[in-house]
Amino acid sequence: MTTILIVEDDKFLRELMVGKLSQEDFKIIEAVDGEGALKKLKDFSPDLILLDLILPGVDGFEVLSKIKENANTSSIPVIVLSNLGQREDVERGMKLGAVDYLVKAHFTPNEIIDKVKNTIKQ
Repeated sequence: MTTILIVEDDKFLRELMVGKLSQEDFKIIEAVDGEGALKKLKDFSPDLILLDLILPGVDGFEVLSKIKENANTSSIPVIVLSNLGQREDVERGMKLGAVDYLVKAHFTPNEIIDKVKNTIKQ
């Protein structure tokens, strides 16, 4: 079973994504902040990470950077899912190693699910 780590501090959005992805038979691990995500990555090796950037404490850019610096996690594909839609934010996320960058406001949950599926297939 494919495992996805969802790192999202917005409870409504996190629960929506968990619900949608669970219906698609994905196993879900949740983290509400960057620190929690990094802790979970010590115990779990998900097949994909959906990462918000605006998080309490350790932000998503820092989390992404740490994921890609660590030999144990560097190969896990990370899709950034954020409200930060400025070109420099997108470029920074991609340069840090994200495989895709989705601006929340521009995608429906179903489109996000499609992106997740396509990324896992690759």
